[in-house]
Amino acid sequence: MPAADTNVLVRLLTADDPDQTARAEALLSQGRLWISTVVLVETVWVLLSVYSWNKDQVLAMLRSLVDSRDFSLQDAQILRSSTEIYAESQADFADCLALELARSQDQLPFATFDKKAAALPGAIGL
Repeated sequence: MPAADTNVLVRLLTADDPDQTARAEALLSQGRLWISTVVLVETVWVLLSVYSWNKDQVLAMLRSLVDSRDFSLQDAQILRSSTEIYAESQADFADCLALELARSQDQLPFATFDKKAAALPGAIGL
């Protein structure tokens, strides 16, 4: 199963470059694509900052990817819980994911200087 880079996933989600979108779709038509947590964090950042997606659009995309049969996600269960924490908080998705990755390794509390991340269950502000 091929792994997709951020730019491939962004083309599939935005279809903003016809040539690259067609090539990304051709790759996807051959079977599932593996998406790493790093690629997903980068994708969220790109969609919010470059494409001006709002949080609701990003949440819909994350939930769709987690439930999709077209993609195999690294740590899918952690991504699912991170998405739900993100939905209920003011914290960035990357902070929600970092917290859930720490939780999965029994490495709490999650120490941070970020006030929004510090408000998450299992986090402490320094």
